Amino acid sequence: MDKWHFEYVLNADVDNAIMYEKIYGVWKIQTAESYNTDYKEEAKELVKKPWAKLIDLSNWKTGSPEVIEKIGEHLEWCRKNNMIWSVNIINNPVTFSQLQKMFSRGGTKNISKTFRTREEGERFLKQQGFKVRSSNDARFS
Repeated sequence: MDKWHFEYVLNADVDNAIMYEKIYGVWKIQTAESYNTDYKEEAKELVKKPWAKLIDLSNWKTGSPEVIEKIGEHLEWCRKNNMIWSVNIINNPVTFSQLQKMFSRGGTKNISKTFRTREEGERFLKQQGFKVRSSNDARFS
């Protein structure tokens, strides 16, 4: 299953217990609320066992303070629903600072990792025992 919006793409790989995500643009609270609703629907089968997220934030520009709070709540939900790793690909200092605030709000600092490239993030997940789909697979790239 695949959920696509202008601001995000969600794709759950239930067999390998990974949620692949791409985040785009400037987020407002309405975007964060839609994301949260869509995420819970997309992750229904994924959350039944331990899972990880691989999230590409390289095209995310910024979010309002309300977005930081809402995504913090989202991360708390993920943690309480069997997420064991949050792997974040990010290279923007402004959004990196916002992401750290989200980790704090969601209680995920210990299970959230940040990397500059997808290859580094994939390597980390593989070291944790996950089978990561190739970035050449259009569904998961």
